[in-house]
Amino acid sequence: MRFNNGIPADELAPARWRKSTASNPNGSCVEVAELPDGGVAVRNSRHPSGPALVYTRAEIAAFVTGAKAGEFDDLCMGGGIESLSRSRRMVSQRCARAVI
Repeated sequence: MRFNNGIPADELAPARWRKSTASNPNGSCVEVAELPDGGVAVRNSRHPSGPALVYTRAEIAAFVTGAKAGEFDDLCMGGGIESLSRSRRMVSQRCARAVI
C-alpha cells in the first residue's frame, strides 16, 4: 500500500509512532513511524491527527546523514534561543549536539 504526503496521521494505523529521547518535555516533538511499504512517516506530536509527511528510506537516509554531518545545526542554534526558558534552552542545546 502506498501512502501520500498530507494523509491524516491517524489514518496510518497501525503505525507505531516514536520520538527522540531528546525531545521537548512539553510535547512539542517530531514523531516518526515506519510504514508497511517501507516508507517513513513524520508528524507533529501536538497534532497527532494532522497531516503526515511520507518519505522513502533513501530520503530519510539522506536527511539523517546531513543531520549527523551538522548540516542543520543552524536551525537549533541562535535564532532567539537566548530568550528561551532554561529548560527549553537545554533542549535546544541538546538539539545542536543530537545525532538522529
